[in-house]
Amino acid sequence: MCSCREGAHCAEMAMVCLTDFEEYAKEHLSKATWDYYAAGADECCTRDDNLLAYKRIRLRPRILRDVSLSDTRTTVQGTEISFPVGIAPTAFHCLAWHEGETATARATEALNTCYITSTYATCSVEEIVAAAPNGYRWFQLYVYRDRKLSEQLVHRVEALGYKALVLTVDVPYTGKRRDDIRNQFKLPPHLKVKNFEGIFEEATVPEEYGIPANTLDPSISWKDVYWLQSITRLPVIIKGILTKEDAELAVEHGVQGIIVSNHGGRQLDGGPASIDALAEIVDTVQGRIEVYLDGGIRTGSDVLKALALGARCVFIGRPAVWGLAYKGEEGLKEVLQILNDEFRLSMALSGCRNVAEINRNLIQFSKL
Repeated sequence: MCSCREGAHCAEMAMVCLTDFEEYAKEHLSKATWDYYAAGADECCTRDDNLLAYKRIRLRPRILRDVSLSDTRTTVQGTEISFPVGIAPTAFHCLAWHEGETATARATEALNTCYITSTYATCSVEEIVAAAPNGYRWFQLYVYRDRKLSEQLVHRVEALGYKALVLTVDVPYTGKRRDDIRNQFKLPPHLKVKNFEGIFEEATVPEEYGIPANTLDPSISWKDVYWLQSITRLPVIIKGILTKEDAELAVEHGVQGIIVSNHGGRQLDGGPASIDALAEIVDTVQGRIEVYLDGGIRTGSDVLKALALGARCVFIGRPAVWGLAYKGEEGLKEVLQILNDEFRLSMALSGCRNVAEINRNLIQFSKL
């Protein structure tokens, strides 16, 4: 840590690992904003277990494997990315950095990885594409009571060159996030959910996270997956699956990918850590579609463990926001670069020269 703690910004402290960015963000964001990003549901058991679960997993490193050359590249949905870490959809990046999602888009374009843009962005999908025209992007969406809302968004992002739709399925209702309730969390007046600008003009109903309450459709079911496929040519990826039963149903419904996720522990408290749900889902899917994961990735060794258990790629949520809070586009590039460097090192130290060599033999299944 640097000696100029009293300095307002001290942007020159050495940022060595993702926890350094977390500490910086906690110190510099307003309490309500920090609490919003940090929030878990109820007692935050699942949020915290997302992190702790990685610490229970041990690696079985192989040695003398000539790791003088290493290659972290992989592909997702047939597109090459520089390393298997993308940006998970998180809302309201302008709360962390004034340029918001346009900075996120530029950083991910620069590092050549995948950015899943949130519906709840504080920049429009058009602004995001204009900021990083060559970036590889998927779009996260919800199914709304008014299907036309969802449909218009799908057509907009398809026309803009987004490459996949990520349907979030674990929010029939919003989880109970105690700090947001205590803080009466609201977007500041100068920020909007930009993708809905002009759609909810001066709604009289109470607002929840930037849009009128009760806009989300709790009746969403598997038939809505068919509906979504019927209105788009883009691959549909389902985010929020935690069981082998739902993974099998996803494959049967013709989706192109699954993101194993518990919404960062913000929805159901008491469910599994996402890394603990991964193996049974991978075993059920058996390579028929790609399986990804988010939740609790903080080090390159976490990335290695997720890939060893069968994830094709992982996505980071909160750490991306911490990078933005630190220094916008540059801060997020640093976060991604640190993860890339740590992943490359963990791979080499466990005897893997490329992602194809990472498999379950790398995992020590401890006798619990």
